[in-house]
Amino acid sequence: MNQLKVLWNGIIKENPTFVLLLGMCPTLGTTSSAINGMSMGLATMAVLIFSNLIISLIKNLVPDMVRIPSFIVVIASLVTILQMLIKAFAPEIDKSLGLFIPLIVVNCIILGRAEAFAAKNGPVSSVFDGIGMGLGFTLGLTLLGAVREFLGTGKVFSLTVFPDSYGALVFVLAPGAFIALGYLIAIINKIKKN
Repeated sequence: MNQLKVLWNGIIKENPTFVLLLGMCPTLGTTSSAINGMSMGLATMAVLIFSNLIISLIKNLVPDMVRIPSFIVVIASLVTILQMLIKAFAPEIDKSLGLFIPLIVVNCIILGRAEAFAAKNGPVSSVFDGIGMGLGFTLGLTLLGAVREFLGTGKVFSLTVFPDSYGALVFVLAPGAFIALGYLIAIINKIKKN
Protein backbone atom coordinates (compact mmCIF):
# COMPACT_ATOMS: atom_id res chain seq x y z
CA MET A 1 0.00 0.00 0.00
CA ASN A 2 2.92 2.33 0.76
CA GLN A 3 4.17 1.96 -2.84
CA LEU A 4 0.77 3.04 -4.19
CA LYS A 5 0.94 6.17 -2.04
CA VAL A 6 4.43 6.89 -3.37
CA LEU A 7 3.15 6.45 -6.96
CA TRP A 8 0.13 8.67 -6.30
CA ASN A 9 2.31 11.42 -4.82
CA GLY A 10 4.47 11.63 -7.95
CA ILE A 11 1.59 11.55 -10.40
CA ILE A 12 -0.97 13.80 -8.70
CA LYS A 13 -0.12 15.24 -5.28
CA GLU A 14 3.50 16.24 -5.96
CA ASN A 15 3.44 16.34 -9.77
CA PRO A 16 6.83 17.78 -10.80
CA THR A 17 5.39 19.84 -13.65
CA PHE A 18 2.14 21.26 -12.31
CA VAL A 19 2.57 21.24 -8.51
CA LEU A 20 6.28 21.41 -7.66
CA LEU A 21 7.18 23.36 -10.84
CA LEU A 22 10.47 21.48 -11.21
CA GLY A 23 12.29 20.79 -14.46
CA MET A 24 10.99 23.90 -16.20
CA CYS A 25 13.82 23.98 -18.77
CA PRO A 26 12.80 20.72 -20.50
CA THR A 27 9.14 21.43 -19.76
CA LEU A 28 9.17 24.65 -21.72
CA GLY A 29 11.89 23.73 -24.22
CA THR A 30 10.77 20.33 -25.49
CA THR A 31 6.98 20.47 -25.47
CA SER A 32 6.34 21.99 -28.89
CA SER A 33 4.60 18.70 -29.71
CA ALA A 34 3.04 15.85 -27.74
CA ILE A 35 5.56 13.29 -29.00
CA ASN A 36 8.50 15.48 -27.95
CA GLY A 37 7.02 15.97 -24.50
CA MET A 38 6.33 12.27 -24.08
CA SER A 39 9.82 11.33 -25.31
CA MET A 40 11.52 13.74 -22.92
CA GLY A 41 9.33 12.56 -20.05
CA LEU A 42 10.07 8.89 -20.72
CA ALA A 43 13.80 9.56 -21.00
CA THR A 44 13.77 11.44 -17.71
CA MET A 45 11.67 8.72 -16.09
CA ALA A 46 14.17 6.02 -17.11
CA VAL A 47 17.04 7.96 -15.54
CA LEU A 48 14.94 8.73 -12.46
CA ILE A 49 14.02 5.09 -11.85
CA PHE A 50 17.54 3.71 -12.27
CA SER A 51 19.26 6.53 -10.39
CA ASN A 52 16.85 6.12 -7.47
CA LEU A 53 17.52 2.37 -7.46
CA ILE A 54 21.31 2.69 -7.59
CA ILE A 55 21.47 5.52 -5.05
CA SER A 56 19.24 3.63 -2.61
CA LEU A 57 21.60 0.64 -2.94
CA ILE A 58 24.83 2.61 -2.42
CA LYS A 59 23.59 5.17 0.14
CA ASN A 60 25.34 3.45 3.07
CA LEU A 61 28.61 3.04 1.16
CA VAL A 62 29.06 6.71 0.24
CA PRO A 63 30.52 9.11 2.85
CA ASP A 64 28.47 12.26 3.51
CA MET A 65 31.30 14.48 2.23
CA VAL A 66 30.99 13.13 -1.31
CA ARG A 67 27.30 12.21 -1.34
CA ILE A 68 26.09 14.81 -3.86
CA PRO A 69 29.06 14.41 -6.25
CA SER A 70 28.63 10.64 -6.21
CA PHE A 71 24.90 11.04 -6.95
CA ILE A 72 25.76 13.27 -9.90
CA VAL A 73 28.26 10.70 -11.22
CA VAL A 74 25.55 8.01 -11.07
CA ILE A 75 23.03 10.27 -12.83
CA ALA A 76 25.54 11.42 -15.48
CA SER A 77 26.53 7.81 -16.22
CA LEU A 78 22.89 6.83 -16.69
CA VAL A 79 22.22 9.83 -18.94
CA THR A 80 25.26 8.97 -21.07
CA ILE A 81 24.01 5.40 -21.51
CA LEU A 82 20.51 6.68 -22.31
CA GLN A 83 21.86 9.16 -24.87
CA MET A 84 23.84 6.44 -26.62
CA LEU A 85 20.75 4.20 -26.76
CA ILE A 86 18.59 7.01 -28.14
CA LYS A 87 21.21 7.87 -30.78
CA ALA A 88 21.43 4.21 -31.80
CA PHE A 89 17.76 3.21 -31.77
CA ALA A 90 15.75 6.46 -32.08
CA PRO A 91 17.75 8.99 -34.10
CA GLU A 92 14.61 11.06 -34.86
CA ILE A 93 14.02 11.60 -31.16
CA ASP A 94 17.70 12.41 -30.66
CA LYS A 95 17.50 15.00 -33.42
CA SER A 96 14.27 16.43 -32.04
CA LEU A 97 15.33 16.69 -28.39
CA GLY A 98 18.96 17.50 -29.12
CA LEU A 99 20.74 19.21 -26.24
CA PHE A 100 17.92 18.52 -23.78
CA ILE A 101 18.91 14.85 -23.42
CA PRO A 102 22.33 15.58 -21.86
CA LEU A 103 20.70 18.27 -19.73
CA ILE A 104 18.78 15.53 -17.90
CA VAL A 105 21.92 15.32 -15.72
CA VAL A 106 21.15 18.70 -14.16
CA ASN A 107 17.38 18.25 -13.98
CA CYS A 108 16.49 19.20 -10.42
CA ILE A 109 13.79 16.52 -10.25
CA ILE A 110 16.38 13.74 -10.46
CA LEU A 111 18.91 15.09 -7.98
CA GLY A 112 16.09 16.26 -5.71
CA ARG A 113 14.51 12.81 -5.58
CA ALA A 114 17.92 11.19 -5.08
CA GLU A 115 18.59 13.41 -2.08
CA ALA A 116 15.06 13.61 -0.63
CA PHE A 117 13.88 10.04 -1.21
CA ALA A 118 16.36 7.47 -2.55
CA ALA A 119 19.08 8.36 -0.03
CA LYS A 120 16.62 7.74 2.82
CA ASN A 121 14.57 4.77 1.62
CA GLY A 122 15.03 1.22 0.36
CA PRO A 123 15.33 0.12 -3.28
CA VAL A 124 11.70 -0.94 -3.79
CA SER A 125 10.22 2.31 -2.47
CA SER A 126 12.85 4.29 -4.40
CA VAL A 127 11.92 2.56 -7.66
CA PHE A 128 8.25 3.30 -7.06
CA ASP A 129 9.12 6.92 -6.30
CA GLY A 130 11.01 7.08 -9.60
CA ILE A 131 8.07 5.57 -11.45
CA GLY A 132 5.58 7.93 -9.81
CA MET A 133 7.61 11.09 -10.31
CA GLY A 134 8.58 9.97 -13.81
CA LEU A 135 4.97 9.27 -14.77
CA GLY A 136 3.89 12.61 -13.33
CA PHE A 137 6.60 14.40 -15.30
CA THR A 138 5.82 12.44 -18.47
CA LEU A 139 2.08 13.11 -18.19
CA GLY A 140 2.76 16.80 -17.57
CA LEU A 141 5.07 17.17 -20.56
CA THR A 142 2.79 15.13 -22.82
CA LEU A 143 -0.28 17.15 -21.84
CA LEU A 144 1.53 20.45 -22.31
CA GLY A 145 2.95 19.27 -25.66
CA ALA A 146 -0.48 18.08 -26.83
CA VAL A 147 -2.12 21.40 -25.91
CA ARG A 148 0.62 23.42 -27.60
CA GLU A 149 0.60 21.22 -30.71
CA PHE A 150 -3.21 21.33 -30.93
CA LEU A 151 -3.48 25.10 -30.51
CA GLY A 152 -0.46 25.84 -32.72
CA THR A 153 -0.89 23.40 -35.60
CA GLY A 154 -4.30 21.78 -35.23
CA LYS A 155 -2.69 18.36 -34.67
CA VAL A 156 -2.18 16.03 -31.70
CA PHE A 157 0.54 13.36 -31.99
CA SER A 158 0.79 14.50 -35.65
CA LEU A 159 -2.86 13.52 -36.29
CA THR A 160 -4.78 16.38 -37.90
CA VAL A 161 -7.72 17.60 -35.83
CA PHE A 162 -8.33 20.81 -37.77
CA PRO A 163 -6.46 22.49 -40.65
CA ASP A 164 -3.22 24.16 -39.59
CA SER A 165 -4.34 27.42 -41.16
CA TYR A 166 -6.52 27.90 -38.04
CA GLY A 167 -3.65 27.32 -35.61
CA ALA A 168 -1.99 30.07 -33.60
CA LEU A 169 1.73 29.76 -34.30
CA VAL A 170 2.58 31.43 -30.97
CA PHE A 171 1.76 28.20 -29.13
CA VAL A 172 4.50 26.29 -30.96
CA LEU A 173 7.01 29.03 -30.11
CA ALA A 174 8.59 29.77 -26.71
CA PRO A 175 5.99 32.32 -25.51
CA GLY A 176 3.26 29.75 -26.15
CA ALA A 177 4.93 27.38 -23.69
CA PHE A 178 4.58 29.92 -20.89
CA ILE A 179 0.99 30.76 -21.80
CA ALA A 180 -0.14 27.14 -22.11
CA LEU A 181 1.68 26.07 -18.92
CA GLY A 182 0.17 28.95 -16.97
CA TYR A 183 -3.36 28.08 -18.05
CA LEU A 184 -2.85 24.35 -17.40
CA ILE A 185 -1.58 25.08 -13.87
CA ALA A 186 -4.57 27.35 -13.24
CA ILE A 187 -7.01 24.70 -14.51
CA ILE A 188 -5.39 21.96 -12.43
CA ASN A 189 -5.42 24.14 -9.31
CA LYS A 190 -9.09 24.92 -9.87
CA ILE A 191 -9.94 21.22 -10.27
CA LYS A 192 -7.96 20.31 -7.13
CA LYS A 193 -9.83 22.91 -5.05
CA ASN A 194 -13.23 21.47 -6.02
